Amino acid sequence: MSADPRPLRVLIADDDALTRGGIRLILGGIPGIEVVAEAGTGVQARDLAIRHRPDVVLLDIRMPVLDGLAALREIGRGSSAAVLMLTTFGAEDYIDEALASGAAGFVLKSSAADELEPALRAAAAGEMYLSPPATRRAVTELRRLLPTPPGEDVTARLAQLSDRERDVLKLLAQGLSNAAISERLVISESTVKTHVSRVLQKLACENRVQAALLAHRTGLLD
Repeated sequence: MSADPRPLRVLIADDDALTRGGIRLILGGIPGIEVVAEAGTGVQARDLAIRHRPDVVLLDIRMPVLDGLAALREIGRGSSAAVLMLTTFGAEDYIDEALASGAAGFVLKSSAADELEPALRAAAAGEMYLSPPATRRAVTELRRLLPTPPGEDVTARLAQLSDRERDVLKLLAQGLSNAAISERLVISESTVKTHVSRVLQKLACENRVQAALLAHRTGLLD
């Protein structure tokens, strides 16, 4: 009989102890998810991410000592963990910078109980997750960026994609998961993962979110 799969390991980083405790309580009731550490500052989040090597870091966008955006970038340099930003309605202005810095998505604190599990599993699978308010904010920013002509470097990178890779990128940019892309294109999910990996490499993007933003900015979905 095969052993149980390895649990999804999570680091919770928020300066509010009550928030951390609430999230830990929620995650404690979800089979297959393990909280490996908690951090109260950005420095602790960075250090614990490197020490414990979690699959996903839940990181408050506003942290003391080292703010969430700076911590996000340092975690990216020292750890392979996906980073989901915890945000509130008042922090939408940080979304664009966080996505550009490699965040795997956003979870709204007010709806964390419903969103945590799908968000964590999506991030661990290399997919993006955006709470609806964050999605609206990102779309607004994308519309603002669309009139800007892409640079020659971006155009050259897009030209490297095969027709199938372009198809995958278009669906990825619409927020579809690997499973949904697999169903839409009638190919296996493992093949989708291979295409996504090649797209990210050719576009020099760190994650699906950055690739999606690039696709929108260049008008690929028009």
